[in-house]
Amino acid sequence: MGFFSKIKDKLGSGSDVLNEAEEEGYVELGAGGDVERAKITVRPYIINDFEHVGPILNVLREGNTIALINIRPLKDKDLVELKRAINKLKKTCDAIDGDIAGFGEDWIAAVPNFAKIHRHHEEAAPEKSNDVPEIKEYSDDADIAQ
Repeated sequence: MGFFSKIKDKLGSGSDVLNEAEEEGYVELGAGGDVERAKITVRPYIINDFEHVGPILNVLREGNTIALINIRPLKDKDLVELKRAINKLKKTCDAIDGDIAGFGEDWIAAVPNFAKIHRHHEEAAPEKSNDVPEIKEYSDDADIAQ
């Protein structure tokens, strides 16, 4: 029994859409039905005050949210409170075996234990090639014209 025949038997033989799909060799699926919820949520946050850290800590403890946090408003407002908020986030990430890292000057990513944040580590300077001579000192444009 073919795939379309099985579907036709389950839904009834009166479906014109199934008959057409069987003739043309494809099935068009609609967006209806049960849509499975996402298992991981990536959610942006903005910290304006130290109190805004609480909801972020709660979702990190639940373990299914990656938090992207804009710290710019608190950074402009109060650096002491910003340091306090970041320390609180770090302690929570350590407690849940998560990870936390800054992106640029205004963003922080905090993730639960199932994820790790990639950190760009600068590689060692490549070995010097003997093909190109090293410039020892620069000269003025007047020296170049000579």
